[in-house]
Amino acid sequence: MNRRELLKSLALAAPAAYFPGALLGQSRPATAATAPRFEPTWESLAQYQVPDWFRDAKFGLWAHWGPQCQPESGDWYARGMYEQGGWQYKSHLEHYGHPSKVGFKDIIREWKAESWNPEELVGFYRQAGAQYFVALANHHDNFDLYDSRHQPWNSTRLGPKKDLVGGWAKAAKKHGLRFGVSVHAAHAWNWYDTARQADKTGPLAGVPYDGHLTAAEGKGQWWEGLDPQALYAQNHAPSGPGSIHQQWDWGDGASKPDAAYCEKFYRRTAELLDKYEPDLVYYDDTALPLWPVSDVGLRLAAYQYNTSIRRHRGRNEAVITGKILTEAQRRCLVWDIERGQSQQTEPLPWQTCTCLGEWHYNRGVYDRHGYKSAQTVVQTLVDVVSKNGNLLLSVPVRGNGTIDEQERAIVAEIGRWMQANGESIYGTRPWGVFGEGPAQAQAVALSAQGFNEGKGKAFGAQDIRFATKGDVLYATALGWPTDGQLFITSLATGNSLRPQPVRRVELLGEAGQPLSFEQTAQGLRVQLPAQAPAAGLAYAFKITG
Repeated sequence: MNRRELLKSLALAAPAAYFPGALLGQSRPATAATAPRFEPTWESLAQYQVPDWFRDAKFGLWAHWGPQCQPESGDWYARGMYEQGGWQYKSHLEHYGHPSKVGFKDIIREWKAESWNPEELVGFYRQAGAQYFVALANHHDNFDLYDSRHQPWNSTRLGPKKDLVGGWAKAAKKHGLRFGVSVHAAHAWNWYDTARQADKTGPLAGVPYDGHLTAAEGKGQWWEGLDPQALYAQNHAPSGPGSIHQQWDWGDGASKPDAAYCEKFYRRTAELLDKYEPDLVYYDDTALPLWPVSDVGLRLAAYQYNTSIRRHRGRNEAVITGKILTEAQRRCLVWDIERGQSQQTEPLPWQTCTCLGEWHYNRGVYDRHGYKSAQTVVQTLVDVVSKNGNLLLSVPVRGNGTIDEQERAIVAEIGRWMQANGESIYGTRPWGVFGEGPAQAQAVALSAQGFNEGKGKAFGAQDIRFATKGDVLYATALGWPTDGQLFITSLATGNSLRPQPVRRVELLGEAGQPLSFEQTAQGLRVQLPAQAPAAGLAYAFKITG
């Protein structure tokens, strides 16, 4: 047995272990023999420790891109196109035809991704400061964007006829970024229920949409040999009215998936993990996929952690994110907050995910110049980092595989800020307080997965966020003070968080020039330069002493 085989066998044989010191911040170097062996239970997954690469990275970019981007009509198109009276249904009628004749399977066929250049896009994101890149592996539309043996409805056989996840993975590796995938397909069972319905009024009332089709009906059709039910997954009893959001926790009214559906999801996802070796997997699920009606999510989590330990000689480098986690579950996974932010410093690393526009490309957002500004993104990043979190930002991709010029300008502006101020972000850790200022007093609580972004008081110059790295404290003002002075009450003389006197204050982006300051019992008052740094957006001060 060679050394590699020996390490693998030791990792497989290692008993489950719990290292209390790790939770207290004590380091213990792992080897294949000492690394924990994860079992598919919440108790066993609680051994998990978030890897340093994720804690240091802070900023990732995401291509939430698939066939639903082809119509450029926004989120959940593959569901909304079957909802009579909705705007996506009306758009579908106008551009493609009635969903009894032209369904989402036909949108997949039309999607070609003809201008997709993953190396260029990922390189651009690397220049913008991203430390990890995440690609959509499948959405609720149940279409795999990789070479999948278990799902014939995939991008190597249909649509682009390319291994999209493989292309993204190769580009991420070339540009030195950690690679992640997002997996959403556990929801297709209920999410696609509109595809089995029919118009309630009009000339085609009662004519079923194409979600009812079976393989036997494909003779002579372009999809002959494919089973539409492998895509739509509607060969089961429907859910109750209004139960679509219950599927995230499989509550009352949601039809429960059968064992075959769950096992197919497991096989598809395990193959994804094996083929592309992602460092991060984002599950768009409450806790884990199909929990609690199946143990599939627990099995996938244990499998990914154990595989990572084997691949990294005793270190678990894997990150798995989940939503709406209990306190106990947050020890097992990284908590992801969708379109929202925690209002406190979290004891464990977490992530917020948000988007410049809608998750799937929407031409209307472009036409009305409705994207988030670079300043909004940077303010969000600074706030999240101060609370022990990361920001994963989606840049909507057009059906052809490109991003538009408005998005490029925003990402480039973020990149210029990161180049000047990145040291206040990367590799930092929370301070004793995350910040000060009036915005926090009007913060809005989380709702479900998150959804509190933009609902509170806007950030301004009095809102300051803190982060540390070694003996350095970074204080970032989320606006430029108009009176020429920055005042930080948390750094009053005799404060318990940093009792030593301040010796030096610098403004990042200003070539290390020290600023004049006065530290009193009321706070630290810093005299600002006459002009704000060119990068703008937010203003990071480096404080030493």
